[in-house]
Amino acid sequence: MMRLQQLLALLLFLIVFACGKKDDGPPPAPEEALLVFPDKDAECTTGVSLNATQSQVRFEWQPSANTDLYTLTIINLNTNTPQAFNTMNTSLSVAIDKGAPYSWSVLSSSNDSNETATSDNWLFYNAGAQTTYAPFPAQVIAPISGSTIQLNNAGEVSLKWYGSDVEEDIENYKVYFSTENPPLELVATLDATVMETVVDAEENTIYFWRVITTDSEGNTSDSGVLDFKVF
Repeated sequence: MMRLQQLLALLLFLIVFACGKKDDGPPPAPEEALLVFPDKDAECTTGVSLNATQSQVRFEWQPSANTDLYTLTIINLNTNTPQAFNTMNTSLSVAIDKGAPYSWSVLSSSNDSNETATSDNWLFYNAGAQTTYAPFPAQVIAPISGSTIQLNNAGEVSLKWYGSDVEEDIENYKVYFSTENPPLELVATLDATVMETVVDAEENTIYFWRVITTDSEGNTSDSGVLDFKVF
């Protein structure tokens, strides 16, 4: 009898414990970091010169919630060479080439979550000996290179990009588009305020496109060749 009472008491305790246990749900995901410096679409002149070709630039961003680790990614837009650095701090000094355009962003991650968050992507020029700068290479918005997309009802595809320049003197964008790589057919010449054009396309075909940006002094930059498939 005593053993039965003990078993019943244990069972009652387990039921109460199970009912009273609170489900906290999944751990909170990290939030994206807000970039601070180098400034967006600007010339960085505060780097510490290391030699004739490189200077050390300090990258800074605001802390993001629910974050244990930041991954700073820097891309040299002349060579498309990325560099990635992990840090628990909200700043990091990195040696980069003088006189080159760069993009940078920060990935936030957490020890308690599988989710991550990516900041905005900013462009800047690291100061060098030049007195004038070419426009930043156009940054493609859509279609993303390597993607597969669907035509609109008119059998067209919309090409979109973002362009900027330290000196804010972009004259035009030339868009090249074809089924050949590299694309040689000029399909549009657009002024600085227009960063989208529509092209005819066919299903089950791979297309290549690029954007050449020209400023008022004749300096140019190349987005590089991008591709997408229409299904």
